Formats: sequence, C-alpha cells, structure tokens
Amino acid sequence: MAAGNVNPFNLSDSDDEAEQRAEDGVDIEKSPSDGAPGPLSNNPFSPQADAEAPGLLVSSTRTSPSVEGISVSASAAAMAETRVSVDVIAAQLIRDHYILTALEFHTELLESGRELPRLRDYFSNPGNFERQTGTPPACKDQGLGPGGPLNRAGSISTLDSLDFARYSDDGNRESDERVAVLEFELRKAKETIQALRTNLTQAAESDTQERNKNYSSHPETQEPIRPLEKRALNFLVNEYLLKNEYKLSAITFSDENDDQDFELWDDVGLNIPKPPDLLQIYRNCGSALPSPRDTVDVAVGVESGELTGNYITQKSDLLQQQQTEVVEELEYQISLLNEEKQSLADQIKKLQSEIQSLRRTVSPPPPDQGSQPNTPSSSTIPSQPPLENGQYLDIRGASEPDNPPTESNPSTQTVSNPTHTSSQPHAKLKSRGMVVFDQPNRKLSPAFQQALLSFCKMSADSRLGAEVSRIADNEESVMLMLGRCLPHIVPNVLLAKRERMVAHLCQELIPLILCTACLHPEPKERDQLLHILFNLIKRPDDEQRQMILTGCVAFARHVGPTRVEAELLPQCWEQINHKYPERRLLVAEACGALAPYLPKEIRSSLVLSMLQQMLAEDKADMVREAVVKSLAIIMGYIDDPDKYSQGFELMLLSLGDPSERVVSAIHQVFIPAFAAWTTELGNLQTTLIPSLLARIEKLLKQGEHGLDEHKLHMFLSALQSLIPPLFSVVIQNAPFTHRVNLQGDIPPIEVTRFPRPASPLQDVATIVGSRETLSALLILYDYQLEHEGTTGWDSLLWVVNQLLPQLIEIVGRINVTSTTCVHEFSRFFWRLCRTFGKIFTNTKVKPQFQEILRLSEENVDALTGNGILTKATVPIYATGVLTCYNQDDDRKLLVGFLEDVMMTLSLSHAPLDSLKASFVELGANPVYHELLLTVLWYGVVHTSALVRCTAARMFELILRGMSEALIDRRVAPALITLCSGPEFSVRISTIPAFGTIMETVTQKELLERVKMQLASFLEDPQYQDQHSLHMEIIRTFGRVGPNAEPRFRDEFVLPHLHKLALGNNVQATESKRIDIATQLFEAYSALSCCFISEELMVNHFLPGLRCLRTDMEQLSPEHEVILSSMIKEGEMKVENRGIGQAEGSVSIAASLVGEDAKTKFLSKMGQLTTSGAMLANVFQRKK
Repeated sequence: MAAGNVNPFNLSDSDDEAEQRAEDGVDIEKSPSDGAPGPLSNNPFSPQADAEAPGLLVSSTRTSPSVEGISVSASAAAMAETRVSVDVIAAQLIRDHYILTALEFHTELLESGRELPRLRDYFSNPGNFERQTGTPPACKDQGLGPGGPLNRAGSISTLDSLDFARYSDDGNRESDERVAVLEFELRKAKETIQALRTNLTQAAESDTQERNKNYSSHPETQEPIRPLEKRALNFLVNEYLLKNEYKLSAITFSDENDDQDFELWDDVGLNIPKPPDLLQIYRNCGSALPSPRDTVDVAVGVESGELTGNYITQKSDLLQQQQTEVVEELEYQISLLNEEKQSLADQIKKLQSEIQSLRRTVSPPPPDQGSQPNTPSSSTIPSQPPLENGQYLDIRGASEPDNPPTESNPSTQTVSNPTHTSSQPHAKLKSRGMVVFDQPNRKLSPAFQQALLSFCKMSADSRLGAEVSRIADNEESVMLMLGRCLPHIVPNVLLAKRERMVAHLCQELIPLILCTACLHPEPKERDQLLHILFNLIKRPDDEQRQMILTGCVAFARHVGPTRVEAELLPQCWEQINHKYPERRLLVAEACGALAPYLPKEIRSSLVLSMLQQMLAEDKADMVREAVVKSLAIIMGYIDDPDKYSQGFELMLLSLGDPSERVVSAIHQVFIPAFAAWTTELGNLQTTLIPSLLARIEKLLKQGEHGLDEHKLHMFLSALQSLIPPLFSVVIQNAPFTHRVNLQGDIPPIEVTRFPRPASPLQDVATIVGSRETLSALLILYDYQLEHEGTTGWDSLLWVVNQLLPQLIEIVGRINVTSTTCVHEFSRFFWRLCRTFGKIFTNTKVKPQFQEILRLSEENVDALTGNGILTKATVPIYATGVLTCYNQDDDRKLLVGFLEDVMMTLSLSHAPLDSLKASFVELGANPVYHELLLTVLWYGVVHTSALVRCTAARMFELILRGMSEALIDRRVAPALITLCSGPEFSVRISTIPAFGTIMETVTQKELLERVKMQLASFLEDPQYQDQHSLHMEIIRTFGRVGPNAEPRFRDEFVLPHLHKLALGNNVQATESKRIDIATQLFEAYSALSCCFISEELMVNHFLPGLRCLRTDMEQLSPEHEVILSSMIKEGEMKVENRGIGQAEGSVSIAASLVGEDAKTKFLSKMGQLTTSGAMLANVFQRKK
C-alpha cells in the first residue's frame, strides 16, 4: 500500500463522525488515519483526496479512462451534491480489473471496521484469480520515484502497495520485507505459468480429440506419440502394475520416468478427465466409446459468450462448422497464452535479478583487513550467483583455481554465508559469520597449485556429486535438498536386499548426513553424524570415497578450520589403523583433501605426523600411495622452514618403498611439490641437490667391491625429477626476467623442446605459470646464452661450475660393466641436456666432457693419463649427451666419437668395456642400428688388425633386435669380409657374431651361409691346430645351441662337439686339454636341457660325454662325478624311450586293421612338416 494510507498504531479520531454521517444518509469513505500527519498521498480515496473537488475521483490515475456512463464533467456535476457510493467505486474497480487498487481499498475499509461485502466476496473467491493473465495498462504505466514502492510486476496478487518502512526502525527491515514481497510475486508468477499450462493442455487435448476422429476413419495412419499421450499411457501402465502387485516393476518404471509424478493424474495434464484403467480399455476396445464432445469443459479459458456456437447442438449439418470455429478460437487463445507466458518468463528473470541486487544491498559492507574477521556482524552475502533458491554455498571442488587460495590472495581466505531471512529455532543457526582459512606464505603459481590439488579425488560431475558439494544454509534449502534426494532414496530402500543396492542407498544418504552435521547445533550430535559418514560404507570403492571426500571439502569450506580440526580430524584419527585398507585409504585421501582448510599449525604438525605414521607402518600399497600424494599437498601448503628436514626424510623413505606405485607417486607428485617449497626457501641449489649428490658419492665409496644399484637408482631418479624445478629456477632468476613481454604474438614451444614430463607437476610450463610465460622466457634464455653470456647469472653458473663437474666426476667412478648404472646416468644426462636446451649442451656440457676425454693422436700409443676412456664416462657421454639431438651434425659427431674411441682402445690394447657399454646402450634402440653399422664398417676396412678384431666383436652386441634384412644386407657381408682376411685373430673374432646370427635369424639362405662358414672353421685343415678357434667355437655352441634351430643343433652342433671331445682325448698339451674340456663341459651342460633324439643320443651325445669323462677323470675328478650322472641319466632315457616305442608300436598295430587304415595313417604322417627331432618330441610327450 502507498505510504500514508495505513497506520495501525494511530487510530482515527473521526470514527464517531463517520458513523453520524452514515446515520444521516450520507455514504462516505474516510481513512482511519485522517488525524495522522503525513505527506500528500496519490491515493484518490485518501482524506486529502476527499477534500478536493469530486472530479478528481474519476480523473485519478487509478481510475479507468473508459468508465461506462461517467464522464469528467458529468461526474463533477453529480458529485457536487452527494458523494459516490463505496459499493459503486468497488464495483467499478473490479469491473475494470484494477485489482491492486481494489485490494488497497478493501484493506483500508477493513482497518476502519467497515467491511464491504462485494470486496470481501471477491477476494475470498480463488476462482476470480485462476484465469487472470493480463495486466491493466494503468498498472504497467505506474512508476514511482526511488523512495516510493517497487515497480509493480504482472502478478494479480501483489502486495507492493504495503508501506515497508512504516513498521521498521531501520532500513534493513524495509529491505528484508521488500525481498519477501518479491519472492511472493515470483511464486505467484509461477502459479500463473501453471495456469497457462492448463490452458495449453486443454487445447492440446482438443486437438487430440480431433485427431481421434481421423484415426477412426484411417487406422493405417499413425503419427509419432505426443508428450501428452506418452504421459497418460505411462500413468495407466504404472497404475496397472501397482494394482496387480508388480511393485518392483512399478518402482523401476517410475525410476525410468523420473520426470513424471505417478501419484497425481493432474501431472499428466490439468483439466483432462482421467480415462478408465487398462483393463477396462482392453475390455471395451471392440465397443464404441462415448464421444468426448458429450460434455463441456468450461475451464478451457474461453467463455461461452465469446464463441460463435455452443459445444452441443442438435443440428448435424452445423456441427462441423461450429467445431472448426472452436478450434480456430482455441488456436488464437493458445497464441495469446504463449505470448503471455513469454512475458511472464521475462518478468520472472527480472524479479530474480532484483532479488539478487536487494540481497547485495541488504548485507553490510565487508570488514576491513584490520578488523576482527569473526565478529558477529560480519555475515555477508556470497558474490557468486545463487543456485536455485540462492541458499547454497557452491563448492565446485578443491581442484579449481578460484576455490583454493593462491599467492595473490591476502593472508586469510573468507567464504561468507547468505543472511537468513527465515527464522530458525536455534540462535546458533540464525547468523553465521565469515569462514576464515589460514593461508600460507607461499608463492606457487596458480597452475601448479591447481595441478597439485587435482590429485585430490573429488566427484562433482554427477547429480549426487553436485548435491554433496553444496551445503544448505537454512530450513528452506534443507527442504529443497530433501525434495531432490528422497525420490532417489526411497526406491532403493524398497530394493535394498542386495549388497549393491545397500551401497547405493548409503551413497544417496551422504548429502543428507553432511547437511545435518553442518547445521545441527549440538556438538555431540554432529560428532555422531560424522562418525556415521565415515562408517557408512564398510569398504568404500573409488566412487564412494570421492563422494565422501567431496562432501568433507564442502563441509570444511562451510564451517571453517576450527570445526574441521575439532570434528573431522578425530574421525580420520580413529580410522588410521582400521582393518580394511579401503577405510585407511579414505583417511589418507581425506588428509590431503582437507589440508587447505585446516589451521596451518595443525597442517604442519598433527596431519603431517599422521601421514608419516601411515607411510611407515601401513602394509597396503594403495594406502601408502595415497599417503604420498597427500604429503605432497601438505608440502604445497606448509610454510614452516623447520619442517624441511622432516620432508627430506619422508622423500627418502618413500623412494625406498618396495612398491612401484608408491615410487611412481613420489616422482609424480611429492618431489615436485617438495622442490617448489625448497625453491621458495632458497635450498634447492644449496641443500637439496647437494645432499643427494653427497649420498651418491658416499654410496660409490662404500660400494667399491659391490655397489648397491638399487640405492643408486633411488638417488639418481630423485635428481632426475629435480631437473625441471632446477631449470625453472635458472630461467626465473636470469638477468633477462625484467624484459619478459607477454604482449603480442608469442611463438609456441616446440613439441620436442622438453622431455615428456612424468606428471603435470614436472612440466616446466606449469611450474612457471603458463606456456606463454615459458615461451617468452625461452626466447630470452637462448638469446642470452648465445650472445650475452652468463655474467651475473648465479643460478646458471652454479649448474655449470659446480653441478656438472661433480656429476662428471661421479660418472668416472661408477663401474662401466654395470649396465643398469650406465643406463641410469645416461638417461639423467639426456634429460638434463634436453631440458636446458641445445645451446647449453653445445657450449657448456660437451666442452667439459671433451676436456676430460682428450681424444687426440698423441694418446693413441699409450693410456698414460688417458685411463678415462675405459671408464663409464665414454658410454654416458655417447648415449646421454651426444644422442640428445638427432640432426646430421649431431649424428656425425657421435659417429666420429665412437670411431675414435674404437681406434684408440684397440691400438692401445685397452679393455673394450666402455665401447661395449656404448654399443649395448645404443643398440637397444633400433634408431641407431644404421649409425652403429657405419661405425663398425669403419673398423672392418681399417688397416689395423686390432681395430678389425674390435669391430668383429662389436657385431655380436648389436645383432639382437636388428632386422633380418639389415643383417643380410650389411652384417653378413661385413663378417664374410673379415673372415677373408689373413689374420686368424680377426677370423676367430667373427665366430660369436656368426653364432648370434644362428640364434636369432630364421632366414634359411642366411643360415646356410653362416653354417658353411662355421663348417670351414671346423673342417679346414689350416684350423686344426688353432686352439683359440676351437675354444671360441665350443663357447659359442654352448651359448647358442639351446636357442638355435633344432635342425642346426642336431645336424651340426652335436656331431662337431663329439668330434672335438674325441680329439681332445689325444691332446698332448695338458693346459689346452683342460681348457677344451672345461668349455666342452659347459656346452654339454647347456645342451642337456634340450630334447635330443634317441639316434643322436646314442651316436653323438653319450659318446661325447664319455670322451669328456675320460678327460675329467684325469684333470678334474669333481667334474667326473657330474658327467657320470649325466651319462647315466641319458642311458635311462634311451632305455625308457625304447620300451615306450615298443608298447606304442604294439598298440598301433592292433588298432590299424586292414590296408585302408594303414594308408590313412601313412597319409597323416606325410602331412607332418616338422623336423625329425620335433617328430620324436611328439612321441616323447605322448608317452
């Protein structure tokens, strides 16, 4: 109501006078506030308006411009003698649809004690408002100043004429009431939309009835089912299922149609008569149904006076015309209703925006930074738009960058709660202050922090995840949440007989438990509810744990760090030693997820101690893996420098874990987070990396007689994970950082510029903040290295002058024969060089290695001062530094280095272990096979026999994994070339390579060529006295015989071993005889595991063993015992095989009756394509 019209605290002084005038026959209308002073009113029925000329009554803005029978002049003349009747005024207002003015008039009359029957009957009848859809133009045109009432909406039941400020002593009460009024108008607008839907439903039903006639005459024409028809059929089907006790089917059917309420037929379509059930429809399907036009539904929204004809007529010739006119009229009404619906929807949006703006204006300004953040008056409104009714605090998950605090935030983070407009039974819930979180003094980039928090398993993608991530703030929000959740809970209660349904039901209860625990005023009850939450599911799976964690984070953000410490942490502590690993896993994940919302003292003490205990004591790999990830998140928020040593010990403890999952997590998450903290402390280059290097050096000193390769791998892998943080420190502390310009076009970073990171936290772009920033820094970095040097660049100078020399010294001390160590250090230098770039590698790394290796001609004849060539420095430099880049210049440099090393070591008679390690490491990658063959061909054609011998021995190391085509095209010709040389030493050096070919190649032509070459070595008279050749052949036969092709073993290896053993019996030189016997013993031991046919066993294998036993009786009696056992075992195999074959032949002879059976058997035998050895093997298995 307008200001000044109603004052319940100031009763009228002129009631007696009004009663006296009524007795005198004068019908007047007087406000009960005549005596109250106040501003002039725009209400034509106010006392001030009564005192003016009567003509103002009809010229007021509240009066219709088209009142029948009344003009301005006529009314002035008529009213000059007497006042207009109150009932006439009320009738005129109702007739012209000035409902709001009539409502004000009715209220004033009620307050004055003179109720008008016409207005009372009108406003007490809800039927007068159900079909009201329009808004009078006068109402729309009214606009008051900013101090007056709110702009009037299109609702017919608005209360915007109330004077809000009249009952309030402060402005907040006025704003609160205006919010309530706007919400009321919004609700009435939604009711109006429901009424519009009623009319649309009726129109659609009319259209359906028209189509029914067409279907009856043309049953073959079927259109797609319409929504109204579908909903009606769904209702009937559900009703049939319930009536016939198909309850489970009805529940399932209801779940599949969750957008329909099967309890209420009006949900199908208002004002549509409910049809008979399915059974009745089936029984009456053959009889004629009553016409739908036998009755008239007057609630269609079309009055009978506006139609051109009635619904029921006795004249059949006019029925079709009248129905057509009705359909046209209904279509017109539908178009009007659609327009009205659109306008109401626009008004709803406008009202929602006004409500939101009012909520912002109602709340007091936020407190200053210096004020106490927990004062009771600090309740504020969240800045984000409200969801649904605006009473939810949206928790999108801790992984989003805007949710967790970053370094750009002040020292505290606040999350405010909406002001409660509804009264609540407990004073504790009436007003909530801002939630304040302790923020560490850290400088992590938002991208790094987001990537770190992404390892917290949250779930907000599903419906249930969205429910869990929001906490209700007041009773209305709780009711809305119950309305959304209970429809999903109740069906599961009925079906909760199976284990899966029980778990699903428990999952649906999570949002209800969290909401109640958040809002309950009693600490004991809250503790019990949270205990239920953590014990709700006996063994929660990944999805259920994610749901619980999402709810815990939402709870934490809502209640603040104090309640998180007091209520959530005790639940975690109770479950730390639970018997089920899934429950302990939940605790480990919860510690990381809640870390940003805990007090910083608790975060770096209690939570850190809990996780440390679980890491040391828990036996489940998955639990320790989650502990490592949570520790990483703690390291991302910790700011106490005293905890550095504890973090370092945790890193070493995790690196030594026997589980690969835990070690992988330490490299992917913990080490990057710990390195980021040490970088801010300034300890990365001064403490962390030197500590790891010192441990590696200590390990090498202790392991001179036996190196612990596992620990070396542990420390070196940690150093490798620190390369990206180290490079970030170098480029972020460079002299050019002030010249970084992110404006304009920044070229993208090459895909191959950096090694592929093990996780997002090891990505240099994540560490520095963004790929654009990294690209700009890389451009300046390369330019600085190439043109301006490293003067004043302390972080890079530390790498060049301290880190690299210490690493190269360590490399020179490791055992070159340890393939694992060589590979680890090779990968480390490869990552280091690729991360720091090609310019850095060429100008800083390669010169230091070249200075130490000193590959020059004066060092060819002797190794004096050049022993470094026999160390692991050679393979690590070749495979870790020279292979970083694969351009032509880089490949030429690698080829030249390997050629020089091969020549230098060969001519110096030095051990070839360093060269072998280089070939083994490079040969594991097929990309370098062509390159290595180029190097070896250089040795094949070298003038020195020593170099050719070295080249021949290197072939054996790279043949495994090489393609047969490459072997046939390049390796075999090279070996044949070496065999054609005059030096016996070179020919002997090719034997291991020939043996490897026999072991790995399946191409028959190539195998025959190799077999012929080996046969020439054994049968050519010029090799009869070559003791070294015989030793190499026997050693090669023992190595490749078990894996070689069976035919080659049976026809070549075993017969020649027999000959060599027989010849060794007559060897005059005892040393040669014992050497050959020892090699023969090794070869026969390896071949005894193979299947050997009876013929070979009798003719070659056993005779060779007997010859060898003869040698061992004289030379090595301990070997003679073993040989006797092998001979006895072989003889038993021969005897058993003969008995088995005899029994088999008898059974076969008995079964093969007649010539046809014999023919079939022989034809089957002819189809076998296996060798004789394989055929014998088949029979051996059959026995």
